[in-house]
Amino acid sequence: MHKKKLSISPAWIFQTDEGDLFEPVLFHLLESIRDSGKLTAAAAAAGISYRHAWNLLNRSADTFGLPLVRMRKGHGTELSALGEKLLWADQRVKARLGPQIDSMASEFNDQIQQLLAGQHPVLRLHASHGYAVAVLPEFSDRVEINLQYRNPEEALTALNRGECDLASFHFPTCPERAREIMAHYQHQLAGNRFRLIRFVTRREGLMMRKDAPVKVRTLAELAESGLRFIGRDRHSGTRILFNLLLRQAGLAEDSINRSPQHEFTHTAVAAFVASGMADVGFGVEAAASQFNLDFVEMASEHYLLLCHEERLAQGNLSHLIELMRSQPFIDRIHHLPGYEPDNPGTITTFEQLLAGTG
Repeated sequence: MHKKKLSISPAWIFQTDEGDLFEPVLFHLLESIRDSGKLTAAAAAAGISYRHAWNLLNRSADTFGLPLVRMRKGHGTELSALGEKLLWADQRVKARLGPQIDSMASEFNDQIQQLLAGQHPVLRLHASHGYAVAVLPEFSDRVEINLQYRNPEEALTALNRGECDLASFHFPTCPERAREIMAHYQHQLAGNRFRLIRFVTRREGLMMRKDAPVKVRTLAELAESGLRFIGRDRHSGTRILFNLLLRQAGLAEDSINRSPQHEFTHTAVAAFVASGMADVGFGVEAAASQFNLDFVEMASEHYLLLCHEERLAQGNLSHLIELMRSQPFIDRIHHLPGYEPDNPGTITTFEQLLAGTG
């Protein structure tokens, strides 16, 4: 089978009225300057010469009318306020668009495989955005996986229509909250002979900058504080979980100083907070760790894969289950902050899982 894959990466292109272009390497250079504090080391990390880096920064300063870096004798090089803003803009674009672009690339690769093989050679997985599920395609030498990011409603709809082989589903490890989540999706779950493939547990909670002057540890404190809050889109499983937690705490949705904007991934929420555009966000611990944010756990969730019972006999699904049970894969999950293997590859039902017997 043809194994070459297309990948797509978002990149900014700056162009002046005179037609001068700035290379995407500018952002790699800014990131390396922030991390190392030395232009020489940053240029090497970006794969360009010191002279090229210096010219790029000077051209950028001329274009914007402000410098992107500050150089002080004996103190190295640091980003200016404009340099910080540009770097955060780049990171927010990647955090927001990355999963959607990965989904598009996955669709293109699936279509190519169908043309080459004359049949559907891959497992089609529609899943909520998460760090553990993103690891599965890394092991594509064992099983081909077409991963497309969808919210739970979309994923379950696709599974019921036969448009995918697997759909993700996540609900709290607390049985009471789990039943509330299942009731929310009952119209999609009822009457179907679903089987669950256990995968991971993950922690969700509040995330704040480490240097934030005000810290909150409960939802009541968040409501009282008036801090700027950024959350996920209304149809995401994480947003539905957050609303349930608010209700459990006796709080209304409008009791939170919520930004009118919302984000479609955990990574984008964390980037929004880290850039200073919000004080508090809600999402998985791995996203908070990625942007060096403080994290306060609010809930632990089962993250599962659903399939129709008859699909279990499908050969490539058996390969996936074998992969999930393998030690290299389990070791990889252990390296994700806030994630733990949850008897991966074990087949169960909702009833068995809630009863603690699955």
